[in-house]
Amino acid sequence: MNVSEAIETRRSIKAYDASHRMSEAEIEKLMTLAMLSPTAWNIQNWRFVLVKDPEQRKKLRAAAWDQAQVTDASLLVVLTADLKAWDKTPSRYWKNAPQPVQDYILPAMHQFYEGREQLQRDEGMRSCGMAAMTLMLAAQEMGYQSGPMDGFDFDAVSRIINLPTDHALVMFVVIGRGIQAAPPRAGSLSLNDVVVLDTFA
Repeated sequence: MNVSEAIETRRSIKAYDASHRMSEAEIEKLMTLAMLSPTAWNIQNWRFVLVKDPEQRKKLRAAAWDQAQVTDASLLVVLTADLKAWDKTPSRYWKNAPQPVQDYILPAMHQFYEGREQLQRDEGMRSCGMAAMTLMLAAQEMGYQSGPMDGFDFDAVSRIINLPTDHALVMFVVIGRGIQAAPPRAGSLSLNDVVVLDTFA
C-alpha cells in the first residue's frame, strides 16, 4: 500500500474485534515508525503510554464515557507530551551531530523554550499530532484500522495513568481489526474553502 492509498482509505473506526491480539513485533514496528515523526529541534517530546492491562483499560473506558473501542481495540496508545523535554539532557538529541552544530544548537534551543510555557505546550501538541497521524497511517499500511480520540475526561485519565506534572495529555489512538465499516464521509469542504493563497482577505 502506498502513502496516497493509506491516506485515502484510513477512516476513524469505532468497532473492533475484541478477541484480536497484535504481536509484539507488530507493536514494536508501529512504535518505531511513530518515533520517526518530526519534532522541532529534534526534542522527540512525545511519550506513548501503551495500555495493555485489562483492568487499566476498563478504568480508561469508564473515563471515556464507556466507549467500547477503548477496551476492544487491540492496542490503546495514550499520547502525552513531555513539556520539558527540551531541558532534559538535550545533548542526547544531537549526540551524532558535529561538535560545531551541537555548540550552536543546544544554547539556541534553551533560549527558544526557556520561560515560554505556552510555546512548550503548543510544541507538544504539534509533535503528538504528527506522531498520531504516523501511527494511524502505519497501521493502515499493516492492514489494521485505527481512530484518534479526545472524547474522555482528561483529568480522570491523567490520574489513571499517573501523568507527570510536566507532561500534557494529548489524545488516544486505538488500533486493531475493525469489524464495522465507517459510514460514508459526512461532508468534505472544497479546496476553495480551506486553501488560502498568499494571505487572508
